[in-house]
Amino acid sequence: MVSSLARRRGSRDKNLVGFTIQEVHYAVDIDRVREILRPLPLVPLPHAPPAVLGVADYRGEVVPVLDLRRRFGLPPSGETRRTKWIVVSVGQKLAGLVVDAVTDVFGKNDEERRSVPELGVGDAARGIRAVYPYEKGLVFVIDVDRVAAAAEVLDLGGLERLGNGVAR
Repeated sequence: MVSSLARRRGSRDKNLVGFTIQEVHYAVDIDRVREILRPLPLVPLPHAPPAVLGVADYRGEVVPVLDLRRRFGLPPSGETRRTKWIVVSVGQKLAGLVVDAVTDVFGKNDEERRSVPELGVGDAARGIRAVYPYEKGLVFVIDVDRVAAAAEVLDLGGLERLGNGVAR
């Protein structure tokens, strides 16, 4: 999957990476995606926000991992063979987003964009940046910075390395 993602990045008409959470279609901007991978071993952190599952050693860097189901207030589900992590850039750092399944890489343009519905006080927390028609429904493009904000409260400065399930 990673190599095909890298190949598709050169195509300007492929600007979104699609995924599902509980049968709802979402996407992130492909420019924010570092890699799509199978789940790695996690180290849970005490007192982390509920959406933060813990941290993982991703290519020598300690990254927070967020469960988007929890982030969106949905019940957790067990990991399946389709469960993936989408490693995204959040400012100068990285974060892993746990999704039920990655679906495809596709393109949308501004002419297709629909307005984001206002649903109340929690709109900012939802982190939906755009809505587009998609297959037989809609796809919600998430604002990576807003959705990953739960991980910003973590101070990972003292975690130099992960090994044997223990943060040092």
